[in-house]
Amino acid sequence: MQNQQTDYDLIIVGGGMVGASLAAALLPQAKALDLSIAIIEAVPLPSRAAAEFQPSYDARATALAYGSRLIYEQMGVWDALAKGVAPIEQIHVSDKGHFGATRLNASEERVPALGYVIENHWLGQVLLRHIQTHEAADHVEFLCPATVEKITPNAQQISLTLKHESGEQQLSAQLIVLADGGRSTLREQLGIAYQETAYGQHAIVANISPDRDHQGVAYERFTDTGPMALLPLQSQAGIARCGLVWTVSDAQLDDILALDDDAFMAAVQERFGYRAGRFIKVGERASYPLKLTLADEQVRQGLVVLGNAAHALHPIAGQGYNLALRGVVDLADHVIATRKAQQPLGGLSGLQQFHTARMADQQRTIGLSDKTMKLFSTANPALALGRDMGLQLLDICRPAKTLFARGAMGLDIKAPKLK
Repeated sequence: MQNQQTDYDLIIVGGGMVGASLAAALLPQAKALDLSIAIIEAVPLPSRAAAEFQPSYDARATALAYGSRLIYEQMGVWDALAKGVAPIEQIHVSDKGHFGATRLNASEERVPALGYVIENHWLGQVLLRHIQTHEAADHVEFLCPATVEKITPNAQQISLTLKHESGEQQLSAQLIVLADGGRSTLREQLGIAYQETAYGQHAIVANISPDRDHQGVAYERFTDTGPMALLPLQSQAGIARCGLVWTVSDAQLDDILALDDDAFMAAVQERFGYRAGRFIKVGERASYPLKLTLADEQVRQGLVVLGNAAHALHPIAGQGYNLALRGVVDLADHVIATRKAQQPLGGLSGLQQFHTARMADQQRTIGLSDKTMKLFSTANPALALGRDMGLQLLDICRPAKTLFARGAMGLDIKAPKLK
């Protein structure tokens, strides 16, 4: 890695899906506003040669709300992304052992899909290729593989120490964005505290194949041991694939992970039922602890904390990345407007206004995820009856279902301008 420039308008720490999306959102205005952007990433850039989508059986995936499709359309990357997505045409929500159920349908909501499931590596690859081939590509510099050793606030600029194979280097910028994930060491180094609620659960994730086509149906199945989600993926070699997210208690985790494939599929089948068919193949399993995390500070002079470094949700409603993406475009709007006004990008007053505007969306989305998890994890008979009646009423009440669907699709959120 060789770079001569040491001073930038904006430095993005983390070139994953959030960081790359921020750069992509700024590109249409980068040339006109003469923005200089650096992206620091710990791993080398992938080869540009892999331009075609090749589904991997064990690839991890992300659920994109329909509103996130609209965002990526504005960035000019959706057509490329669409080659590797599986549309969610229906969502089926049920409560194991209870009568409550509701169904959402894309045709009823007059949208092409309620959402989409995309493999993470494809999303990242398309974003990086878009940045590298954009007409404003010379306004974005990738500094990788490299890591940030230290961030030092100053009066007008904010500085950081970059470590790479050639040694250390000092960089500065008007604004630094931390998009380095939920385990952000820089967030902790800067003394940014965060509130964390451990749910006493782990998510087991794996790709699993039913014996029939999934027909674009996504399932959210609540059970007495935790919710299960089954998301449609693109088929591979004629074999249907679904992304499984199974919430289990911490005490159950080791026993379930120790099961062989047949026993694991039998356990999933017992918990989930046969509405998606019989499971015939499962891939590699991974797990991670489930916590609600919220940073006490998301902005400082010259600094923004973004994505999982700012907030991490329970996956029960599949809204974590969609919330992060809305934060990305709001920040891009703020940067563009601030630059046009010829104001410093890192000005605290402006960043506080950006954060205040984001809070309603964060509180609503985080609150929904947290309360839903708690409601569907309780064994209280009265609450169980209430939630099942709620699911049934939602299924038969058209206006309520539309409101619920629009919220799930991210269509009740202010659309980004990116202008």
